Amino acid sequence: MRRPRLYGPALILGAVLLGGCASTPLQHRHLPPPEAGAATAVELAEVAFHPQQAYHCGPASLATLMNWQGEPVQPDELAPRVFLAGRQGSLQAEMLAGARRQGLLPYVHPPRFEALLAELDAGNPVLVLKNLGFERRPVWHYAVVIGYDRERAQVVMRSGTTERKVLSFRRFERRWQGGEYWAITLHQPGAFPAGAEEGRYLRAAAGLEQAGRLREADAAYRAAAARWPHSMTAPLGVGNVQYRLQRYEEAAVAYRAALERDPDSAAAHHNLAWALMRLDRNEEARRHALAARRLAPEQGEHYAGAWEALQQQDRL
Repeated sequence: MRRPRLYGPALILGAVLLGGCASTPLQHRHLPPPEAGAATAVELAEVAFHPQQAYHCGPASLATLMNWQGEPVQPDELAPRVFLAGRQGSLQAEMLAGARRQGLLPYVHPPRFEALLAELDAGNPVLVLKNLGFERRPVWHYAVVIGYDRERAQVVMRSGTTERKVLSFRRFERRWQGGEYWAITLHQPGAFPAGAEEGRYLRAAAGLEQAGRLREADAAYRAAAARWPHSMTAPLGVGNVQYRLQRYEEAAVAYRAALERDPDSAAAHHNLAWALMRLDRNEEARRHALAARRLAPEQGEHYAGAWEALQQQDRL
């Protein structure tokens, strides 16, 4: 039997879009007032501090967030994985990949100042990308926001060689805006950020799956399936992980759960057909392969692959 091509959350959800540019209005000026009785100032004072070496703000900031999640990692350990000497820094992709290698789920937040404060309220330090230079001559810098004070309109960060760097909302946001409001928090798989959105969380889970962290991806997909009971994509992800682990019966169960949530999902029909073929249940597989083929013109011709594989088997 030829090797199947399974389709899952990464394909269905697409890429996370970045937002924000230097010409947009500053968001902090339009923050909604805090709810009655809510704190107006937060500082996560116990967050670790790693003074960065030259150009190593990426490893230092990432280690800070990992330590908060209980991982005893030092910046020097992360530097070979995330620091690019040719660029004298770390790209966002390397930062995300570094977190996944550690078995943590990096969640990319929407480009909103309000979302940043909500994570701090929930006890989650936030790693941000800032531009300390100009639009045409950027100077990229990672820092970890650990607190804010609404009355003083200030944020508190672990940044560079400064353990407690305080900036006004305005100055901080201008620099953060230059980094397109990029911000992440790290979580144990199955845990959620305060402002968890289904699509963003499932993309984060898919990143773990693509990185080969299957146990962690499975935990994240299962948690998402419970949190968003109408999500087809979450049980689809569970099925893909089980398939990769060669647990074809468990994969079939998960794909059926996906179809209960969306009976017209070509991806779920297609992947279920492959799981059933692995279980030598070709007649049952044929029904789902045919359903995927019927839906393929609308959802993608690649979903006809299971049907084509069965036809090829019939000719042998």
